[in-house]
Amino acid sequence: MSSFGSIPLLINHSHSYPPPSFVSNHSMRRQSTSIIQQVFRIRHRTQTHPEHRLISPLNHQQKRNMPASVDTSELPARTTGAAAGLAATHADEHPLKLYGGWFCPFVQRSWIVLHERRIPHQYVEINPYNKDPDFLALNPRGLVPTLAVPGGDSGRKQRPLYESLVICEYLNEAYDDEQDNGPSLLPRDAYERARCRLWIDHIGNKIVPGFYRFIQHTPEKEYSIEQARENFLGHIKTLVKEMLEGDADSNNTSGPWFLGDTFSLVDVILAPWAKRLFLIDHYKPGGLGIPAAGEAGDDERVWARWRKWFDAIVARQSVKDTWSDDDQYIAAYRRYAEDTTQSEVAQATRKGEKLP
Repeated sequence: MSSFGSIPLLINHSHSYPPPSFVSNHSMRRQSTSIIQQVFRIRHRTQTHPEHRLISPLNHQQKRNMPASVDTSELPARTTGAAAGLAATHADEHPLKLYGGWFCPFVQRSWIVLHERRIPHQYVEINPYNKDPDFLALNPRGLVPTLAVPGGDSGRKQRPLYESLVICEYLNEAYDDEQDNGPSLLPRDAYERARCRLWIDHIGNKIVPGFYRFIQHTPEKEYSIEQARENFLGHIKTLVKEMLEGDADSNNTSGPWFLGDTFSLVDVILAPWAKRLFLIDHYKPGGLGIPAAGEAGDDERVWARWRKWFDAIVARQSVKDTWSDDDQYIAAYRRYAEDTTQSEVAQATRKGEKLP
């Protein structure tokens, strides 16, 4: 599996952004009673802060090492907010289907491309703990995002694509009529297209892992939260310096995007994590730590350019329309902030390994 591309929707949270889950103890998992009965027992046995009411009274290390069960009542198994409206407009049957999860930044990437390129499609929300048989027949690994692409002589055969970046590039190439689909998200010029891919790689291999290392920091880590913050912001600064160089080369004085006036796949690939930066302010001591205007010293131009890009990306209609309510993400990321989630991304982050 290539880096940070898809999310296996498994009970053990085997990739990026499954809904938060509670942890039940080993003996409870061995009982033959139903899952509903187990959840009922945990709810009435645990007397803690409401935010933690579904967590068994285990210590931090025990919780982190145990596979997670889930209370699907804690988060909706559907989109909310603006994303619910977009999902509703794409609920009708269509041969091109995006199977996704509202909580997943990798899904959001693919959804943004569908929105930007004005591609007719059907959006299918997948409940990771009650997966639709049609979805599993298409993708037995249970990955989101999964794109079902019509094929065969009749167009009725569904061919799966996984990995968010693969899906994004496929959609951009396959639906490339500018009159119907708007401008391409990658430059026509071969060099500029290659340059975009270089910086997409930087986002995937530097910025995204840095985000998880930061949000998963806990006091017992061998690295400090200051080191996590410096590492993460350093990778952002590297990207922004490239934006500044590109601005100088193209005489761009107003465009906010990576390519100046032109919105591109580079902007799409980072957008879901830009939207999630507020979670670091919410959960981590000292917050994100980006200097305020006038307080960045030698980096003043860098952070001014970042704010210009950030303000534009969070205001982009495709980004807003693929976003559920903020409080749902706060709940979904609590396990990451506590470093108790068992997702493959979280486990790779703990081990200092490349993200799956």
